Amino acid sequence: MNAFSSAVRDGPGDRASARERLEAERRDTEARIAALHSDFDAIVEANALVAVDDEHDPEGSSTAFERAHTASLLARARDHLTEVDRALERLERGDYGRCERCGEPIPPDRLEVRPAATTCVRCAAGAGR
Repeated sequence: MNAFSSAVRDGPGDRASARERLEAERRDTEARIAALHSDFDAIVEANALVAVDDEHDPEGSSTAFERAHTASLLARARDHLTEVDRALERLERGDYGRCERCGEPIPPDRLEVRPAATTCVRCAAGAGR
């Protein structure tokens, strides 16, 4: 049994609850993607019904911002879904819960809050420097 196995066997870090958290995170993210996709389509459809000149229409700039903002949120949600899928792959390989930088176990509390985390708190804090 490696250090990870013994570190996450207690409490919220065990394999079954990790899988449940990741699967719940995946469902939530898929729902968010669907809602954002619907919002984006509605924005595009609403703009298709009127001839909007973004440059001269006082509402045009806010419409362009709304479209860009929703597209950005959609891209972030898709990226998060990829992160969750990778976390599920790490769980299958037995690498889940280990920091990808230093190799130390990621604290179970961090994994509970951020199920797709790839770094421990120390390495995550150092990444911004």
